[in-house]
Amino acid sequence: MIGVRRESGLMKKDGGDGFKSLRGSRIAAAIFVGLLVGCVFAFFYPDGFFVIHHQVATSDSEVVTSSCETSERINILKSEFVSASEKNAELKRQIRGLTEKLRLAEQGKDNAQKQVLVLGEQQKAGPFGTVKASRTNPTVIPDESANPRLAKILEKVAVNRELIVTLANSNVKDALEVWYTNIKKVGISNYLVFALDKEIATLCEANDVPFYKKLETDTSFDSVAKTGGNHAVSGLKFRILREFLQLGYSVLLSDVDIVYLQNPFDYLYRDSDVESMTDGHDNMTAYGFNDVFDEPAMGWARYAHTMRIWVYNSGFFYIRPTLPSIELLDRVANRLAHENAWDQAVFNEELFFPSHPGYEGLHASRRTMDYYMFMNSKTLFKTVRKDSNLRKLKPVIIHVNYHPDKLERMKGVVDYYVNGKKDALDSFPDGSDW
Repeated sequence: MIGVRRESGLMKKDGGDGFKSLRGSRIAAAIFVGLLVGCVFAFFYPDGFFVIHHQVATSDSEVVTSSCETSERINILKSEFVSASEKNAELKRQIRGLTEKLRLAEQGKDNAQKQVLVLGEQQKAGPFGTVKASRTNPTVIPDESANPRLAKILEKVAVNRELIVTLANSNVKDALEVWYTNIKKVGISNYLVFALDKEIATLCEANDVPFYKKLETDTSFDSVAKTGGNHAVSGLKFRILREFLQLGYSVLLSDVDIVYLQNPFDYLYRDSDVESMTDGHDNMTAYGFNDVFDEPAMGWARYAHTMRIWVYNSGFFYIRPTLPSIELLDRVANRLAHENAWDQAVFNEELFFPSHPGYEGLHASRRTMDYYMFMNSKTLFKTVRKDSNLRKLKPVIIHVNYHPDKLERMKGVVDYYVNGKKDALDSFPDGSDW
């Protein structure tokens, strides 16, 4: 029994120590866990847990306050935007007005700047009496795309990028034969007939005459070309000439009622955009004069001075491939397409009329040909054939433009100047019978 109790005593004793040991372990574990949790909170919330909540609360309050301030700010910005839009619209109106004023103010300046670009850098004026302006505009860059077919023909026919060109349909067949026969006699090789119908093309081909015929794709063109009279065909030439100039060729445009006695290319100056024969018959009418208009009712100012010149003949002129020349052709062709007008009148109006309100004049240079060398039929029949000295003169060409009996007078001119028949011109009247 005693042994048992001892054993029990020993057991009791050991059990107490174990309990104390277990209790100590729990306390140690609790302390460890506490320290661990503390470390975790210290790591994630270095400023303290309650401070975070305070900041969150403060942040929520600031959000509400900021939201109110933002709404007010948006309203202010909207108001400022509306005000700015109104100011912007007003500024745009002002800009449009100023832009228009600037455009008008620089209109003349632009022309001057274009001239500088064409003629070169600005220059100082030289001493008195030494200044001379240039009237020879530069030629355009050739553009073969304007008419590739025609370009190939012109490469073979033209000499120094120049040639004589005439337009003809079957209505002027007989005059055309006289025209190219005398061109051949003079020895001119750079000429071309713009055949307006098949009959003329066939005639040229049979007589070894250089010709070009437009493809039959333009019905309005073909209608005038095939059946049109002298004036109608003349109107076509301004459209046709444009292609020659675009290709970079200078053209001596010729009607068919012209007899060639010398090579005209030997007598050209080539210093102007247009070099034309005149319908004038003396120095005054050909080159210009001061015509005084008398109006007695004006008293002291009864005499008004006017400048007069007889028109250029649109049936014979030399035109260089320049921008003013092409503009001239465009202007004339456009007016003839919309007006019932004579091509020669329109040609001269566009060439001579100055700029004025509502109209901008053409800035083309021009030269009048010597009216004795490039002679019209009025000069020949009224003056030259009656003067013993002038009869000895050999003109370059004679244009039978003043008389309707063209073919007979052309043959008379050939007989007199080419065949030597001294009385070949005597039977013709100065003017016409009708």
